[in-house]
Amino acid sequence: MHSHKILKIASLDIRLQDSFSKELGISKIVSQVLLNRGIRSLQEAEEFLRVSPGQLLDPYLFTQMPKAVQLIKKAAQNKEKVMLFGDYDVDGLTSLALFKGVLSRIGIETVHQLPHRTKEGYGLSKNILRLAQENKAKLLITADCGTSNYDQVKELRQHGIEVIITDHHEPASRELPPASSMINPKIKESGYRYKDLAGVGVAYKVCQAINKENLFEELDLVSLGTIADVVPLIGENRVIAKEGLARLSKTKRAGLRALMKNNGIEDKKITSTFVNFILGPRLNASGRMDTAETSLSLLLAQNDDEAQRLAGIVEGHNRQRQKVENKIMEEAQDLIDREINFKEHKIIVIAKEGWHQGVLGIIASKLADRFYRPAIVISITDKLCKGSGRSIRSFHLFNALKDCQDLLESFGGHSHAVGLVLTRENIDDFRKNINHLARQRLHLEDLLPSIDIDMEIRLSDINEGLIRQLENLEPFGTANPEPMFYTRGLKLKGQPRLLGRDTLKFWVTDGVFTHQAIGFRMGSFLDNLVDSASFDLVYNPRIDNWQGASSIILEAKEIFFK
Repeated sequence: MHSHKILKIASLDIRLQDSFSKELGISKIVSQVLLNRGIRSLQEAEEFLRVSPGQLLDPYLFTQMPKAVQLIKKAAQNKEKVMLFGDYDVDGLTSLALFKGVLSRIGIETVHQLPHRTKEGYGLSKNILRLAQENKAKLLITADCGTSNYDQVKELRQHGIEVIITDHHEPASRELPPASSMINPKIKESGYRYKDLAGVGVAYKVCQAINKENLFEELDLVSLGTIADVVPLIGENRVIAKEGLARLSKTKRAGLRALMKNNGIEDKKITSTFVNFILGPRLNASGRMDTAETSLSLLLAQNDDEAQRLAGIVEGHNRQRQKVENKIMEEAQDLIDREINFKEHKIIVIAKEGWHQGVLGIIASKLADRFYRPAIVISITDKLCKGSGRSIRSFHLFNALKDCQDLLESFGGHSHAVGLVLTRENIDDFRKNINHLARQRLHLEDLLPSIDIDMEIRLSDINEGLIRQLENLEPFGTANPEPMFYTRGLKLKGQPRLLGRDTLKFWVTDGVFTHQAIGFRMGSFLDNLVDSASFDLVYNPRIDNWQGASSIILEAKEIFFK
């Protein structure tokens, strides 16, 4: 075996395959992919395939929504200024931009506050009361934060300031902040049956309730924040993402158009891949390197000249982010080589002075992918040290932090992405404690990287019709990954070619059918491919459009040699 990943091939359900295929007029292969996404009924399958804005849920399913709407309408009637407090990532920025636009249309003047990632960190600032009073705001609305800010919310309420929390983060304790209204699907009392909305999705539900309209024209922003926050793209998020991407491709927002133009995608169909690898990282970069105000201003830009100027600054921040990230990644690898014993350390916890706090989450994510175990990266300072963690599929990192909270000053996040603050003196004890928990909760097989296969198929199964049906399952992302297939016993046809950026291009055949294949960053497979009598291939089938002609191409993900 050349590959180091374990194949997990989904179990087939022939009965439901046949039922879906017959009733919905789709391939049995596509039917199996739907089953692999947890879809078990014809109604669910039909809704998944035929997404429409009408599938969005009623915002008043949130039990505290009437109170939120009442407070916002009261502010509008009394011409009161409303303070918005957001987060510095794309989810928080799109939430703020959405609120500012929608509230202004009902006559509300808003002021906003964005915390500085490195100076203040996530959540309501300790001086939020002073800021609200200075701005004469009687109502404060959070966007993508607030659930973990008990003390700040309590203080605001004690001084007569109403607080609406709109958030989607897990509550860190049983005692929730005493907000006037709390709109968060993750709290038990929410009443909302769909739990996986992004922060901007929650903000969107509030805006829908205020306007008594669906506000479909805002879905470009909502989809951008939803996809960038890596929430599951099934259920209501699928509707938001699919409908929103169609609008994002034709967006009238000058800032987004400028960002697309700078990256050569302004005339292309915008996909979740473009959001994840082009738009999202750039909008995040300003908050990582400087202030997120730049990216928010870009989202709110009213003319093309201003948008182009701000997009240029954002691009500069992104280049700076890449340099800092590369340097820290090298230092992190060096620390791991010297300090981490993988037999003992089921969780990577590394810390160093001077690491830029703006990129810790990216580093943690890359380390978790590279070593296939949870990773927590901490920047050491003289005062409180800040860290960021990312996990693997089988480990609930947020719950682990809950069980270590005696060693933490604060923490927050989701099951697989967290932020934390702790003292320098507690880092070693924290490393020991969380690894003790991990040894109890993680098994050896959990730490072996795997690749999920939707179905084992033959080359003869692949045609343009099948691929077009698979494309209808877009947008792909968490909980709805791009369909992955496996074919055994293939042979090389012709001579493979090594292209730029370590790209391998070759032809595969089963003796009857032949298809072209391409493997990005798979140049190291070349010699084994030439020498092998046969091999098995893991791949995504695609339509390759080149100079007006379309053809089938298999994007190789893994090659297993005999």
